Order: sequence, then structure tokens, then C-alpha cells
Amino acid sequence: MQLPPRVTPRAFEQLAEIGAADQGQALRVAVEGGGCSGFQYEIKLDQPAEDDLVLEGNGEKVVVDSVSLPFLSNATIDFTEELIGARFVIDNPNASSSCGCGTSFSM
Repeated sequence: MQLPPRVTPRAFEQLAEIGAADQGQALRVAVEGGGCSGFQYEIKLDQPAEDDLVLEGNGEKVVVDSVSLPFLSNATIDFTEELIGARFVIDNPNASSSCGCGTSFSM
């Protein structure tokens, strides 16, 4: 059974802070081929599309396209602030390994 990704309250709060919904935007999380480990995440503000899975919270939306969805099954989308910077991050139980930057992974 394929479980959808989960979005933390902290990620939705960050989207609200930057005013994504006010701009008619959602956080798009996609998986593409490439990167140093075989696949890489693309995270950007974008318009929701018709075939997207839409995850909603705090008046904000996170969208995942149908091609990327199997790669993100049961993943957690979060926002973190560290000394090196703040960013959206993905904890993906499907990834067998990932690179140091956290944006590239293999399965």
C-alpha cells in the first residue's frame, strides 16, 4: 500500500510566513532523474496542476505530481533552520542512500 507523503506543521507555518497561498502558490515537491545519487528533489513554489496530489494545512498547500508520488511514499516534508541556513527538507524512507546535501538520493 502506498502512503502519501506527510507535511509537518512547521513546513506549513513557513509557507504561511512567506505568503505562498496569498500569492496563489503551493510548494511543489518533485523527484527528477539526476543528482550525484541518481535522483534529486526539486522543491519550488508553483501553481497546482490537475493531476497533483494536494496536501493542505494552515491554509497552505503542498503538491506532488503523479510521477513523483511513488518515490515520495510515506516521506515527511519538513522545514529546518540550522546554522548553515533554512530550507525545506525531505525524510524519505524509500531512499537507500543520499548525498551530503540532502537533495539527491538513490533507491
